[in-house]
Amino acid sequence: MMVRLFYLFFFFQSFSVYSQSSTKELIDGLNTVSDHQKKVDLSLKIALLLQKTDWDRAIKYTELAEAEAKKTNDSELTLAHVYVASGKMYASKEVFDVALKYYLKAHDIYKSKNNIEELAKLENNLAIIYSLGKNKEKALQYFLNVYHYQKSKNDSVKLVKILNNIGTIYLEKNADSSLHYYHKAHLINATLKDNALKIYVCTNLARAYALKNDKKNTEYYFDQAFSLVDKPADNLVKAFVYESFSQYKLKEKNYDAVIINAKKALELSKQNVYSFSGLNLNKMLYEVYISKEDYKNAVYYFQKFNAINDSINVEEKAVNLERIKLEQDYKVRTQIKTLLEQKRIFKYSVVGLVLVVGILILIILLIRYRNKNIKNQLEQEKLKSKMQDLKENLKAKNMVLVGKAMSEIHRTDSINEILTDLKQIKLKTINKEMQQAIDIVLKRLEKNLNIDIWKEFEISFEQVHQSFFDKLKNEYPSLTPKDRRLCALLYLDLTTKEISQITGQSFKAIENSRTRLRKKFDLTNEKVNLSTHLNTF
Repeated sequence: MMVRLFYLFFFFQSFSVYSQSSTKELIDGLNTVSDHQKKVDLSLKIALLLQKTDWDRAIKYTELAEAEAKKTNDSELTLAHVYVASGKMYASKEVFDVALKYYLKAHDIYKSKNNIEELAKLENNLAIIYSLGKNKEKALQYFLNVYHYQKSKNDSVKLVKILNNIGTIYLEKNADSSLHYYHKAHLINATLKDNALKIYVCTNLARAYALKNDKKNTEYYFDQAFSLVDKPADNLVKAFVYESFSQYKLKEKNYDAVIINAKKALELSKQNVYSFSGLNLNKMLYEVYISKEDYKNAVYYFQKFNAINDSINVEEKAVNLERIKLEQDYKVRTQIKTLLEQKRIFKYSVVGLVLVVGILILIILLIRYRNKNIKNQLEQEKLKSKMQDLKENLKAKNMVLVGKAMSEIHRTDSINEILTDLKQIKLKTINKEMQQAIDIVLKRLEKNLNIDIWKEFEISFEQVHQSFFDKLKNEYPSLTPKDRRLCALLYLDLTTKEISQITGQSFKAIENSRTRLRKKFDLTNEKVNLSTHLNTF
């Protein structure tokens, strides 16, 4: 217990107590600022002010500080600062498990940022937490880290404190290692004017030598400590010397020395009598008086010991209950935070899933649209191909039609030429029998002569180009049969030369017929082709 109090005396800083009005001013200030870093600082100040009077509100302000820290420019370092402050608050309540969690969070951040100075301060706190628990190896590891840092900074006071603590960790299990660090501290102490540090180190050296049963060195360092007691120093520091010396004398069974020094220690710590130190001193006096068979004084100190023990037990139970409550509160808040975080992650997961599903649907729609376009394109190409085939077929039929017309015309022309020739021969022939024979041939040729070839052409043309002549008659009823024939030939996209060959008319006659036809169609624009116009039918 004495070791525990020793650590607390050196390293745990007490938090300043401010008036209620000061807290109100800070809260008012917090509500007016918009800067996230200032909000963090104000929230932590308010939390530290409220931690002794309203713990729940204090924790809410640390949570507010944590939330605001995440919005700052250097969010990680600011968060580490918040974690350290939260750790100190829980450490002040002796809820070391929770304090350790916060310190380790901050430690990870400082380590990743390579912030050596803040890391050293934090490792000092970690060392204290571990030393108060059962993990002395961890405490030693962190104390050594801090020692190397302070050594590089050449901070003598901090070096002495750290070396003294390292020695105290070794005190119970390895006196030689303990002495090694105490002597290092004592050597640096020679250059300092801090009496309290010198008293602690000398007393601890004496305690270490006492464990080794080295009476000479034990008494030498106790003498050095006592030589500093009369100089300005805190009464609790002086009480530590007398109490340590009383324990040493109790081991030697020098009861008178125990009584003298234990009473001096009680006198010096009378304002803090209800403590583990007061309990230990009254117990020593009670045991010593029992050994001296002074039962009156033994009863007196036993009663004091009993009263302090009851008081400490009550306080310890109250502290334990508060510690358990705070640990439970922390677990509940942590679970709530975890649930909220899981809810937030779930919400984002759902949003993400919806987006993924939406993207998949969009992709499917795009694929379907593309496939539809491809299908339409294929259908258009098929239609285009079909139309091309129809055009080719139509062109072929037109060519057959024109060929047939030309063939018939040539045949008719040939027959007419033969008829003309036969008629000339008949006129020149005297023989009646010959004339009769020629008449028979003429009749047969005239019988085979197709005098209505154009009518047949129109019928064949209508079979290929349905309703052409009907539409032409409806639109232009004034057209003559000759005009309609010319329209049909132009519709077949024949040139003037080709029409001339088919009809037997001259080139000029055909051109004149085309001009008259344009007038009937009222085609004043010379750029409009007559064949193109007819194709609109």
